[in-house]
Amino acid sequence: MSVTATLDPNYSDDGASPESWVAALAILEAAPIFWLSTVRPDGRPHVTPLIAVWQDGALHFCTGAPERKSRNLADNDACVLTTGSNEYTTGLDIVIEGHAVRVTDTSSLHVLATAYLGKYGSDWAFNVDGDLFEMGGHRAQVYRVAPEVAFGFRRGQIASQTRWTF
Repeated sequence: MSVTATLDPNYSDDGASPESWVAALAILEAAPIFWLSTVRPDGRPHVTPLIAVWQDGALHFCTGAPERKSRNLADNDACVLTTGSNEYTTGLDIVIEGHAVRVTDTSSLHVLATAYLGKYGSDWAFNVDGDLFEMGGHRAQVYRVAPEVAFGFRRGQIASQTRWTF
């Protein structure tokens, strides 16, 4: 994946430089919680926390078909996933913008189920049932969001805003 990092001087301190995509990936791979923003049919935003895994150049998350986020994505697949730090004076927050695409391939779902288990442990041991995840009688659709553009917001002695394009 080819990634270009640019610094926004309007929102960056003197002496700042763009964050590396490698630094962003480390956060995306380790983050326990993400915030998913979708758009309701009437145009209002909907934001919810969830767990996700980074695999094969994209973030992956799952949700039940009747849930608001899934219904929103059925009408408008544009979404944003964010994660980072709740610290005011330190940290790097990451924002991923893209389109959610259903993952239905059985072999891909098995790889993702293994990734969830590796990251979150046995509390999130999904079984693959056709084109869905299943756990404890609950079934969930799996989505892939490849970044189309991403932003990094660095806080600390030198603050910066990085834009990554793909």
